[in-house]
Amino acid sequence: MTLIEGLTASMPVLAVLLLLVVLRMPATRAMPLALFMTAMMAWLVWKIPGKYIAASVIEGWIIAFGIVIIVFGAIVLLRTLQASGAIDVIRAGFTHISPDRRVQAIIIAWLFGSFLEGASGFGTPAAIAAPLLVALGFPALAAVVIALIADSSAVSFGAVGTPVLVGITQGLDQPTAAFVQDVAIRAVSIDLFVASFLPLLMVCMLTHFFGEQRSWLHGLRLWPFAMFGGLAFTLPAYGVAVLLGPEFPSIFGGIVGLIIVITAVKTGFLQPKQVWGFGQAATKDTPEQSTQNAPDNQPTQERSKLSAPVNMGLLTAWLPYLLVAVFLIITRVEFLPFKSWLTAVSVGLSDIFGTGISTAIQPLYLPGSLFAAVALITVLIHKLPAAKALGVWKSAAYSLLPTIIALGASVPMVRVFINSGVNAADLAAMPLELANLAVQTFDSSWPLMAPFVGALGSFIAGSATFSNMMFATLQESAAIQTGNDATTILALQMLGANAGNMICVVNVVAAASVVNLVGKEGQIIRMTLAPMLFYVLASGLVATLFFL
Repeated sequence: MTLIEGLTASMPVLAVLLLLVVLRMPATRAMPLALFMTAMMAWLVWKIPGKYIAASVIEGWIIAFGIVIIVFGAIVLLRTLQASGAIDVIRAGFTHISPDRRVQAIIIAWLFGSFLEGASGFGTPAAIAAPLLVALGFPALAAVVIALIADSSAVSFGAVGTPVLVGITQGLDQPTAAFVQDVAIRAVSIDLFVASFLPLLMVCMLTHFFGEQRSWLHGLRLWPFAMFGGLAFTLPAYGVAVLLGPEFPSIFGGIVGLIIVITAVKTGFLQPKQVWGFGQAATKDTPEQSTQNAPDNQPTQERSKLSAPVNMGLLTAWLPYLLVAVFLIITRVEFLPFKSWLTAVSVGLSDIFGTGISTAIQPLYLPGSLFAAVALITVLIHKLPAAKALGVWKSAAYSLLPTIIALGASVPMVRVFINSGVNAADLAAMPLELANLAVQTFDSSWPLMAPFVGALGSFIAGSATFSNMMFATLQESAAIQTGNDATTILALQMLGANAGNMICVVNVVAAASVVNLVGKEGQIIRMTLAPMLFYVLASGLVATLFFL
């Protein structure tokens, strides 16, 4: 691979980093430009036929439409709950559990988000947890960053084990079920030493970047409880992975963790002596139109004016989120008929322009459709006037235009990158060429580099499952070439894919859109980049020291 070919293969990564992160362009401008640059170099240098590029763009638009449905459903649900006053009740309920923002972040983003990841995947945790944090009074930027960092470890077994059962299994050449199970157990074993520290990292970033005093120390002071919260998820997840397999570790890890941590908080176990809040700093990075972001030190009388008083019980207020959780589970398990019913409806195209490229989405099966259905149910159970509900849906639809532009460019760019294996330059697909170059360059230190390959796959493709499918064979081959244990190297591929989930463009655009932070995507990636690097480097070091 020549230098210009290497630049072409790296263009999707370089364009995103340069335009979004360095030049700080909004995604609505950066991603169309990145698509144009990637497509032109793919055609001129990689020599991909024009019809394959065009087919990849159309494929990307169909996939992006599915993501837009998820974003729309999340926005509708949140705004319905705001309109009914349920968010005020939920916020008051969390204050009774703990008024400390660090504790709230661990409960909502880390534990509730992990449960949502296990039940659904598809970017659901950030789409639900981030706006819920905003509604509770978190600055919008803080909410998105914390939700993206938290949505990492649970990705190993997201969507009822899809990254393992589909990603690893289909990425290898007919592996045995026992081998795949060993890879999953090895991944969660390493995660016990790595992901358990993520809640501590989250609260330290929260206090340093968003606290009034910009202090790391305020986060570090919570270290006993943060570590307790981390282990409250990773230990049950490990046990479930060993005993039951890869379908339910994240689901049960999230549920058990929520029960343990909330019980501990209510009994005062490991609770901080001083309650930490954002203070006046909460007004920064917060959409002006979000009336839920009143700073923590704002007088109660003044804050009460932000919304009408609500006569609603806590269970009634939480019922929509409980319905989301129930619907996600019963529509994802195979032994119930709901999954087959919902996936029977499919929209897509096959053999686009005679290229063999085909794609389809199941709109009823997407989490966004479930969110929208729950929003309609909420109108009834919260007795929201029809005119007000209609206004919520209209405002949610109007807010989607920037998201459509950003996703309509970023997802096609990803598909051009992935479908680049058909070319006249006698080259493999761009991601495989980059991964092969990495193997050749870092042969002697591959356990440290293997997670970076997994992260590259998620960063570009927006899917840990696809990253595992794309690179599993390469990782197994690299393990054999470098004399490393294949089980451990494949586990590092899984963990790297988890880490890439923090910074992947698709997730960032979707989460930013839900809380009205369109244009801040580069800033979000800059803030989640360090936690991503911690995850991949720590995973590689732990594997090298203890498992190889």
